[in-house]
Amino acid sequence: MQQKDFVMREIERIGIIMRSILNKLFGGRENFSVTFERQIEDTKGALLNEIDFDLDKFMRLNDEESNEYIAYFKELNIENVELLAKIISQIGFGASSGSSKEYLRKALRLYEYCNVQDKVYSFDREENMNKIQTALL
Repeated sequence: MQQKDFVMREIERIGIIMRSILNKLFGGRENFSVTFERQIEDTKGALLNEIDFDLDKFMRLNDEESNEYIAYFKELNIENVELLAKIISQIGFGASSGSSKEYLRKALRLYEYCNVQDKVYSFDREENMNKIQTALL
């Protein structure tokens, strides 16, 4: 029972961290003294320091390896994976054209992973996937 409580607390903690990253770095408050590249680096650092998630490593993995890497993190439930996909897609929408599509493709794969893992249809997930697919065209 204690193990289950611990896992649930960790899942909640990871969700709070992910939402905090989204709000801090992409929450709409423009901070012109901080470049977007710096925001990306801060995001990578926060993910690595807070949940030991290496975004650079994740970006280099193929689809199968990416799924295995995500599955390794027991704290990443469907909701947290969707938050991660949202973080990565926000980076993709704001990144330079060279790396933009890589981030968007990886975010799309995360949403697809959620569709496979989750038995509940999500309108928000589908809407986010459509936005990414449109941007990739």
